[in-house]
Amino acid sequence: MNTPIYDRVALIGLGLIASSMGHAMKAAGLARHIAGHAKTEATRAAALEVGFCDSMHATAAGAAAEADLVVLCVPVGAMGEIAAAIGPVLAAGATVTDVGSVKRAVIATVAPHVPTGVHFVPGHPLAGTEHSGPRSGFATLFRNRWCILTPPAGTDRTAVARLRALWAAMGSNVEEMDAEHHDLVLAVTSHTPHLIAYTMVGVADDLERVTDSEVIKFSAAGFRDFTRIAASDPTMWRDVFLSNRDATLEILGRFTEELFALQRAIRMGDGPLLHAYFTRTRAIRRGIIEAGQDTSAPDFGRVKAGT
Repeated sequence: MNTPIYDRVALIGLGLIASSMGHAMKAAGLARHIAGHAKTEATRAAALEVGFCDSMHATAAGAAAEADLVVLCVPVGAMGEIAAAIGPVLAAGATVTDVGSVKRAVIATVAPHVPTGVHFVPGHPLAGTEHSGPRSGFATLFRNRWCILTPPAGTDRTAVARLRALWAAMGSNVEEMDAEHHDLVLAVTSHTPHLIAYTMVGVADDLERVTDSEVIKFSAAGFRDFTRIAASDPTMWRDVFLSNRDATLEILGRFTEELFALQRAIRMGDGPLLHAYFTRTRAIRRGIIEAGQDTSAPDFGRVKAGT
């Protein structure tokens, strides 16, 4: 067991990321007390039953009071409202962070509600599964995955170092970057791929010559993997695209150009161009595997919940 990094941690929102943080902190002894809040009584009861929180609160302010770390684990579109609710009770010297996959929008909506003397260190753990809810988390979710912190200029470096230490103790590799750059990087690596996945599943649904039963029955690896990420939480992804529209639209434009080039190559029977393109992109996939961010196993080696 480690020496606790924080005395009282408040998890606001109790889904996959929050529950995994709770399990990870308890497994390693990283917090003396974990307080939780979720909007519904059913979610709060489930979280208490699972046991990754020590106390449960009907309001976000109740959970955040006296906490030295508050983690916003709600959809990006709800963070401003939560920040406004907890701002008046935040303790001097506390740190507020988040786990949203968009950073500029979070800073714009949360920062105005963070009082002087409280540190705001936005964050984004690049980890997850297609599952959600308080029963979906597990302590090893963050192991060997990246967590990106985007502290605004002038943020207290001691507070940043303390939060870095927490993520590292939960198994993450930690990196800092500018919020605008983060949003562009994630538009490439996460946001646009999810949008394409949703689109491909929608195309299959609209194609009258292919029945729903055939799509399900004959789902080969490609379509199966698309449907895995297309099963992600719709509220979260709605907020992501609306909050990161500029970067996502830029990458979608580049994707469209690439797609047109491939369409032309197929139409013209340009085998050498297709082979060269697929060779180059396969090397990128191999780089992901070599970096330890996935495996070449048929199920991608993904850790199942509860293992």
